[in-house]
Amino acid sequence: MKSDIVLAGVGGQGILSIATILGVAALEEGLNIKQAEVHGMSQRGGDVQSNLRISSEKIASDLIPLGKADLIVSLEPMEALRYLPSLSAGGWIVTSSQPFINIPDYPEIEALEKALGSEKHLIMFDMDAVAKDCGSPRSGNMVLLGAASPFIEIEPEKIEKAIATVFSAKGAKVVEANLEAFRKGRAKALEKIDETVTNS
Repeated sequence: MKSDIVLAGVGGQGILSIATILGVAALEEGLNIKQAEVHGMSQRGGDVQSNLRISSEKIASDLIPLGKADLIVSLEPMEALRYLPSLSAGGWIVTSSQPFINIPDYPEIEALEKALGSEKHLIMFDMDAVAKDCGSPRSGNMVLLGAASPFIEIEPEKIEKAIATVFSAKGAKVVEANLEAFRKGRAKALEKIDETVTNS
């Protein structure tokens, strides 16, 4: 198996937690993993980007070549758009539709939606709203991870186990809230995949 994933968002959204959880799950599966340098960590609200490579074979480099990413996973639509050149021809974009307006010249939302909407393989919805429905407003990143999980060749049960491991120190309620967010995100993505197949 191979999953070359670009993770994107802004500081404070929890993108690094997604990388950590996938890393734990991959190692549990006996897979190889490499992660490139993350940018913008020190600035809350600054852009955060990471290359995450998971494979059953040896991984030569921690950087994903342009046009070779299997998946772009973003908690912010402009950041998803920023990394489109990284995406392979058959790759998928999984992004929240909710903008994080952290710069004065942030693009018009309609223009972003139009640009992303032209992509054939797209899962986009308001992940923060789903997190709030779960009673855990801060777990939008776990909704995103759930929505991305159908495109990652790791069993969802293994990812859930990794979520429980990573959040165990915060107590059972936090673990369960994040698991619920993950499951809701996955279910939403599977619905949208079905719609895409039906309409194609």
